[in-house]
Amino acid sequence: MELKKVFAFGLLFELISLATGLDRSDFPSSFLFGTATSCYQIEGGYLEGNKSLNNWDVFTHMPGNIKDGSTGDVADDHYHRYMEDVELMHSLGVNSYRFSISWSRVLPRGRFGEINSIGVKFYNDLIDALLLKGSI
Repeated sequence: MELKKVFAFGLLFELISLATGLDRSDFPSSFLFGTATSCYQIEGGYLEGNKSLNNWDVFTHMPGNIKDGSTGDVADDHYHRYMEDVELMHSLGVNSYRFSISWSRVLPRGRFGEINSIGVKFYNDLIDALLLKGSI
């Protein structure tokens, strides 16, 4: 997550609080405040760690499909910066995080290929970091 996005989220939460008079204490202690991401839109790490192409990789690399020619090759670079992202979520008080798994990172040759241990390690490391911060 870029710092600008985190700032914008924090500002939005403050504006909603001011407009509605709601405060975090107005919610039950079991209420989950969370964030969510989509792997293609955040991870980056294009073809790193034995990841194969997915449909979006192919589509966005075909000239003319995306007006400005952008791709998810780097995206928010979550693949390399997930620890910073977890720390930012923790600083916001987030206690829930919904993320998607890039199957082209975990099963680069599809369901009949071997499991990519590097891809599995990335998600295990992310989950471990989230557990340490109490975010899931």
